[in-house]
Amino acid sequence: MSELFDAVDALVASRAPLPSAQERKRLRTAHGLTLDEVAGALGVRRATVSGWESAKKTVEPRGPEREAYARLLSKLAELYPAPAAPEEPAVRAPASRAGAPAPQRAQTVSPSPEPEPADGTAPEDARTHAPASAAAPADAPRSARPVRSSSVSRRAGAQKAAPAATSVAAPTRGSDPRFANGPLAVVDVDADGQVSAYCTGGLVLEVPAKSLAALVEWALKEAKLGQPRLSGPGKDADPLLVLCETALERYGLPATLTDEERHAGRIPEGHKVVKQLTRAQWKLTKRGLGPWARIYRPAQGGERACVQLCIPSWNALDARHWGHAAQLPPAELARVLGLYASRVTTPRGSTAVTGLELMTALHPPTRASRPDAEGRRHSERNPGSLGKDPVDPAPCEAPDGHPLLADLPRFHVRGPDEKLFEEAYDWARPMTDGECTLRHLVGIDVNMAFAAGANGLLVGLGAPTHVKNPAFDPKLPGSWLVDLSHVDLSRVKVGKEWARLDGSLLPSPFTPKGERPEGPAWYATPTVAYAVELGYEVRPLEAYVRYENGRYLDGWYQRLRDAYLATMADLGVRTDLAPAGFLAAMNGHKEGDPELAIVASAIKATVKGGLGKLRERPRGEGWRPGQPWRALSRPTWRPDIRAAVISRTRTNLHRKIVKHAAFTGQYPVAILSDCVVYAAGGPSPLDFLPYREDKPLPGGFKLGINPGLVKHEGTQTVLWGEEVRERFDAPDLNLARYIKDGTVTDIDNGE
Repeated sequence: MSELFDAVDALVASRAPLPSAQERKRLRTAHGLTLDEVAGALGVRRATVSGWESAKKTVEPRGPEREAYARLLSKLAELYPAPAAPEEPAVRAPASRAGAPAPQRAQTVSPSPEPEPADGTAPEDARTHAPASAAAPADAPRSARPVRSSSVSRRAGAQKAAPAATSVAAPTRGSDPRFANGPLAVVDVDADGQVSAYCTGGLVLEVPAKSLAALVEWALKEAKLGQPRLSGPGKDADPLLVLCETALERYGLPATLTDEERHAGRIPEGHKVVKQLTRAQWKLTKRGLGPWARIYRPAQGGERACVQLCIPSWNALDARHWGHAAQLPPAELARVLGLYASRVTTPRGSTAVTGLELMTALHPPTRASRPDAEGRRHSERNPGSLGKDPVDPAPCEAPDGHPLLADLPRFHVRGPDEKLFEEAYDWARPMTDGECTLRHLVGIDVNMAFAAGANGLLVGLGAPTHVKNPAFDPKLPGSWLVDLSHVDLSRVKVGKEWARLDGSLLPSPFTPKGERPEGPAWYATPTVAYAVELGYEVRPLEAYVRYENGRYLDGWYQRLRDAYLATMADLGVRTDLAPAGFLAAMNGHKEGDPELAIVASAIKATVKGGLGKLRERPRGEGWRPGQPWRALSRPTWRPDIRAAVISRTRTNLHRKIVKHAAFTGQYPVAILSDCVVYAAGGPSPLDFLPYREDKPLPGGFKLGINPGLVKHEGTQTVLWGEEVRERFDAPDLNLARYIKDGTVTDIDNGE
C-alpha cells in the first residue's frame, strides 16, 4: 500500500503548482544558496535553474527534476515564509532632533537590467542579496521605530540633503524577518544627545543603549540587523555597527588612536570600556578592540551571539580602498557600506579580510552529515571547500622564513630552482627608433584582471603529493620543476599557426621581470601549460601536485563580477556599450556619483586583497624566521592558490600581447601588473587597437567593462617618457607606473 501512496504523492507533486519565479529566487537566496549549488543538487545545468527563476520568461521544470525542485522550494518556504505586507508605520523624526528638516519618505528607483557577462551565461542577479522591501515590520520595537528620510540632521548644526539617486536607489532592507533592518547600522549622536542608528534604505532607528555592552545587546535583540548566509552550510553574517566619532565619545572610547595604539592595532586591555565588556560577559577576539572588532559570547545551542564593530576614525576604512568614505555623514556612509554588503558581503575587516572571508562564506569548511543509524548528524568536510584544518605547502611554495625551511642556512638565498616565484609583471624596455617617431604613449588596463584569472581555474583543495619525473598534465594543479629556457618567442604558435615575432621586444611569459629563464625553475600549472600552448615540449623533473582539486574560486569570482558590473552600470558604464561609447562613459564616470565610485573601488580592492591574504606574511607578532606565524593556522593560507591565479593572469595577458603583435606588428613598451603601455600615433586606445566596425581582434585586447577586458588607463607623450627616463638615468624605467597622470616624484620600486 505504501508504494501506491508514494506513487500517488509523486503524481500530485509532478503537477503541483510552483511559486512564482520571483519567489523561487527569494527562497533560494534567503537560504544563501547559489545557482550552482541548486543545479548540482538537482543534476541540471546552472542556466536551467536560472531559467526557472527568470521573471521575463519563466521556464517550468519537468519530470523528476520538477518533483525534487518542488520539494526544495517547499522546505525553504517552511524556513522562510513570505513576509506579510506590513502596515505603513508613522513617520516621525527622533524625538530630540529639534530644528531638523521634516523627514521625507525615500523614493525607490527601479534598478537597471542586470548586464550579461562576457561568457554569455545568465548571471545570478547581483541585486539578489539586496533587500526587496523598504517597509519595516509591524512589530518593530518601540525603541526602533523607523524614520524614512532622504534628508535628516547629521551632526550638530549640519544639514545636508541625501544625494540624488542615479540608476539605483540606496539599498533597502531584507525580506528575512530576522534581518528586517538590513546588514548594518551607522551609529551617531546629535547635539541633544539622541543616539541614532542609520540603516540601509533611509531607515533611522532610535538607540536606547547607554553603554557599549548595552549597544551590543541592542544590536542582537532589538535592531534586527544581519545578513543571511551565502551558502547552505554557512553562517549568517553578524550585525555590523559603524561608530561615528560622536558615538565613540558617548560610549567612552577615544576619537582617535595614539601612535602606540595604532601600531598595536587596538586600545589597551585595561581600558575601562574593555573591562566593562568583560563584566557584561562579552569577549573580544585576539585582535582586541581595534578599528575592526568582534564582540561575542560563545555560541549556545547553535545560536551565535556576535557583533562586528567598524570605527572609521581609527582608520578602519583605508582611504586607498574606501576613498573618502570615512568622512561621509552617517546616512551616506550607511548607503555605501550597505550597497557593498548587499552585493559582496557584510564587511568583516579590511577589503582584504573581507575578500578572504567571502571565499569561506561561499565554501564553508564543514556541513552536517546525513543522519546516522541513530538519527544523529555529525560535522563533516564540505565537498569543494578547503576543509577546517590548514595544510603545509610544498617546500618550493613556502615563502622565506616558513617553518618548513628552518633547516636552511641563515643567509641562504633560494634560486628559481628552489622557490616558486609567480608574480605579476614589472617589465619595461627602451623604445625603438620607430616608436620614438610616434607622438603618444597610451596605457590600457585590464579590468579586474586577477578575478578573471581566477574564473574557471582548477586549484588544489588539499595537501600536495611529491612526484619524480612526472608527465605534465595541464589539468592537474601543482608546482612543476621544469626548464623552459628553450622557448623562443621569435617563433611561437598563435592559435594553431606558427608566427614569426621580434622576440627581443617581448617579455618572457615565465618571469615577472620578463627575463628569459636560464635553466630549471618552479612554475605553477598555468605557466607550464602556456609553454605547451606556444608550441614547445616540456619535461618536468619533479612536481608537487594536488590530486584533490576543484574550481574553488568560481563562486567568489561570479559574486564579485556581478557586484562590479552592477555598480559600474549604476555609474553609467554598461556592458553593451560600443568602444567609443565605453571610453566616453568611463571618462568622468566617478563624478556622477562619488559614493557609488567608492563601492566600485572597494570591490576591486576585495579581489586583490583577498588573493593576497592567501599568502599573508608575519605582521609583527614578535616573529622570527623559522617560527610559525598566526596566518599559518588558517586553512585559507594557501600560497599555491595565489600563485596559480597570478600565473594564469600573467599568461592571459601575454597571450593577448602576442596575438596583438602577430596581427599589428606593435609591441608593448612597458607592463606593470595589469597595465600595458604602447606607443601610438594618437592619444586614444582606438588609435592602436585593431577595431573594424566596432569588432576587436579575436583573442586580443577588447575595450569593455567586463573582467578581462580593458579600459583606458592614461596617455602621455613620447617626449614625456624619454624626458623621465633621461632625468632618472633609467632607460628601462617602467613608464606604466606613471602613465595615469604623468607625475613622477621619484623612482618607485613598486613595494
